[in-house]
Amino acid sequence: MVLLGKEILMETLLGYVSWSLHHAFPPMIYYFPLQTLNLTGVEALALAYLSPVLLTNGPFWRLANNKYILALLRLITIGSIASYQAPNATVRLLVLSVGVSSSVVVQTVMWWSGNSLQRYCRIWGFILGKFLLLVLRIWHTSLNPVWNCKMFNTTVLILGFIAALERIYTGFHEKKEAHNINTAKEMIHRPNWFLSGTAFGSLMFLTLWIFGEVSLVSRWAVSGHPQPGPDPNPHGGAVLLGLAHGLMFSFWPWSPLALCAWCLIGAAGAAGLLSLPTWGAALAGDALAIFTMWTWPHITGSFVSCLHPVKVMTTAMLVYLLGTFFCVWCTAYKFVPGGTYARERSDVLLGTIMLCIVIGMLVDGKKDYHCLFGIKKSQKPLFKQSEKFIKLFLWLFVGVGLLGLGLRYKAYEKKLGHGPPKKEFSALVWPFRFGYDNKGWSNLERSAVLLNQTGADFITIIESDASKPFIGNNDLTMWLGEELGFYTDFGPSTRDHTWGMMVLSRYPIVRSRHHLLPSPEGEIAPALSMTVNFTGKLVDFVVAHFGNEEEDLDRKLQAITVSHLLKNSSELIVFLGYITSAPGSRDYLQLIENGNMKDIDSTDRDRWCSYIMYRGLIRLGYARISHAGLSDSELQMATFRIPDDAVNYVDNDHITTDPSEVPAEAHFSSRFGSYKEGHHEEQNHHFHMNTPKYFKQNN
Repeated sequence: MVLLGKEILMETLLGYVSWSLHHAFPPMIYYFPLQTLNLTGVEALALAYLSPVLLTNGPFWRLANNKYILALLRLITIGSIASYQAPNATVRLLVLSVGVSSSVVVQTVMWWSGNSLQRYCRIWGFILGKFLLLVLRIWHTSLNPVWNCKMFNTTVLILGFIAALERIYTGFHEKKEAHNINTAKEMIHRPNWFLSGTAFGSLMFLTLWIFGEVSLVSRWAVSGHPQPGPDPNPHGGAVLLGLAHGLMFSFWPWSPLALCAWCLIGAAGAAGLLSLPTWGAALAGDALAIFTMWTWPHITGSFVSCLHPVKVMTTAMLVYLLGTFFCVWCTAYKFVPGGTYARERSDVLLGTIMLCIVIGMLVDGKKDYHCLFGIKKSQKPLFKQSEKFIKLFLWLFVGVGLLGLGLRYKAYEKKLGHGPPKKEFSALVWPFRFGYDNKGWSNLERSAVLLNQTGADFITIIESDASKPFIGNNDLTMWLGEELGFYTDFGPSTRDHTWGMMVLSRYPIVRSRHHLLPSPEGEIAPALSMTVNFTGKLVDFVVAHFGNEEEDLDRKLQAITVSHLLKNSSELIVFLGYITSAPGSRDYLQLIENGNMKDIDSTDRDRWCSYIMYRGLIRLGYARISHAGLSDSELQMATFRIPDDAVNYVDNDHITTDPSEVPAEAHFSSRFGSYKEGHHEEQNHHFHMNTPKYFKQNN
């Protein structure tokens, strides 16, 4: 019995490694076209998912089934986790591609090898590995620690090698009842390999896409304050419980009528997640979570009982790969061939994969999945014991996950406050590139340090929706909000196909609205408008990300829309935006003249993307801080004073670069050096581009 528990535990750890590779590989591929906004050719490495097709060749199949070659492939799979410690992104991608290739080949061999109990434990180890991944991401605030912490990466390498060696040793010394195809032939039921492959590939993609992290459902359902929908924490706990209960329900026998009812629940959950507002979408997502994990044992049981392991695995990985690429095409349609046809069609993608899953369940799910493994009556006690261990590990993981959410929630609540009462505040804008630095590594921890050093009270980060599977399924807003102790707003929702924006505020956000700006030609441009309570003084903010330089009509319409937002806001307002236009251009003048705004520094002619504008406030300072490789764009920051009399006040009209001419409390942080002309090219954060500048009365 203890050996059975060890078997499941070892397979769970190996399952976690496999899931981690699946999570890391697409973002690493995406990093390269992100640099050029064009396909680069490295996308071809995604064919690593189709490595099982090589096994259609008889010699390759026999070679992969050789115990020494199989052992080598297992060790390569584990070793590819070390790609995190590679010297550059190219090496990391190549190592990951080899690891993914080895992983799917090993699964193709091992899931069709050995006796029924061994295969049963391997499948459940893979499923439990997903829960282990979710729990570890909870404890590391949405991040998979194996890709964000060198110590954890090394620890998983060591434990993974131990587990792999133990599995290899066991495989060398155990007596198998039968082997792959022969085992399958003894089974009563032989599912159709094409239907089983498409169902399993669709289920794999759905699980990665929407449940790659427990906070993602909240980001699909989010809206503006004061009714933003459920926060990722604690609502992530409901998602985790939904996934766990779905798995528990899979142990129960269900009638054909109940099976149809389950499929209707899943379809309704998927439709609701796409179309309902806030809490309705979140509850629909919870229902979809239950349905998704309920299908896993049934669809996987049918999958591994097919007579043709190479065909069914290749089909599954092809469907999984197509789903991932289509997901990219839905949002990045402007930069990919045929993107026009996939533009914003997540509904087609979700509908298609749900149809494949439902067909798979209706065709094969009505059969007891114990029968699919060819379990004999004499073996049932062992399977009952294994189920006890599976349930024990499942609820152990869930309990640890809920504990992590609770501790994080309490810590975050303690950090939140109203900030010290003051009339001055600072605002910052930064294009972020989804939390990856210019070398392809996570930049979150270094970014948190940098943002904290700026002392900014209000921060908007552009290009921050990393909840998509090809960017890592990471919730950057939640991570930075909890790390810095700031109130947050994220939007528009992930289902709106933008690159996302986040706001971090030291002071409470009273209300906000999420906007999709007119984008007839290019990618959907997002904007947020909100009101922040600076200890009794309400200040409006509008933040926006305009389309690319090539989309002239888009930028024109977006500037008109945002100027209306600015004009109709209160008299105390700050605009922080990425508008891809030069100072004095058509779009710039639209915001200034029709939006009734002032440029923070109209003498700064060397700008193109980021701008800060204001109205009804007294400007105090303006700074540009070099990115030092954390992103491809600098940080821009401005400080303001809220006037005592909103009508009778005088703005500062004189510019100085000498900090001694203004009060010390108006100074920017000395951590970034002093005034500097031109670009700062060194790999440290420093003021540059003829800043910092301070504003005072011209006496």
